[in-house]
Amino acid sequence: MAIGKWIGGALGFIQFGPLGALAGFALGSLFDNMFDQGGFSADGGQSYGDGGYGGGTYGGGTYSRETYRQDPTGQRNSFLFSLLVMASYIIRADNKIMHSEMEYVRQFLRTNFGQQAVSEGEEILLNLFEQRKKMDASNPQAFKNTIAQCGKQIAMYMNYSERLQLLNFLVQIAKADGVVVTEEVNALKEVAVAMGLSISDVDSALSLGGTTLEEAYKVLEVSPSATDEEVRKAYRKLAMEHHPDKVETLGEDIKKAAEQKFKQINEAKEIVWKARGMK
Repeated sequence: MAIGKWIGGALGFIQFGPLGALAGFALGSLFDNMFDQGGFSADGGQSYGDGGYGGGTYGGGTYSRETYRQDPTGQRNSFLFSLLVMASYIIRADNKIMHSEMEYVRQFLRTNFGQQAVSEGEEILLNLFEQRKKMDASNPQAFKNTIAQCGKQIAMYMNYSERLQLLNFLVQIAKADGVVVTEEVNALKEVAVAMGLSISDVDSALSLGGTTLEEAYKVLEVSPSATDEEVRKAYRKLAMEHHPDKVETLGEDIKKAAEQKFKQINEAKEIVWKARGMK
């Protein structure tokens, strides 16, 4: 993956606000040799050298949500950068950086974006960890508030299904060391709500792959006391929201991960259907 395209796609998505500021902090040390002191100018457009992304233009033109939706490369790269920003919050939720969680991210980057992305992504994560440390030193709520605002920006550009897929990857990172502690669950819920998702979306994602009836109900986001019709309605809603075709613009590998998730949702459905004698 060419780093220039990665940067360009990310900038197209995070041109304003706290996410842009975080990008500046996180990426600055990586690309000093690519930027002059006047900053990087995308195709002669707005300069982005100060860690903030103002002006309302990208590449000499307005980069709107509509433009973003028509740019598959930008969508894919923005998904990656959004994952790294939010992963930095989940990984450090318990004030530890677990090797297994970092290794999951490395493997994700290697599989989905190529070997070059591994070192680049890891460096971005380390810069984000350091930035959080600096922000927390002056105001313990600063990074938390920034993540919340980043989630709002993500919600503006990604559709619901893409955000669900992003949440699913974050849950897998939290699960990587074999246990999801309370701090990680709370962080996942914070991120989900900030991105316009729900607490039940987190519970569902955490229960994917489970084999018990209790877990199956959580996957379907429905109470065991629900009627059969309510259960069917809940499944239809999930099937629509999580359908792999909804994330196909993010790339074939991301779509395959969504297909695996969709399979687990159907496995949960079969557990509930069998327990209720439904057909």
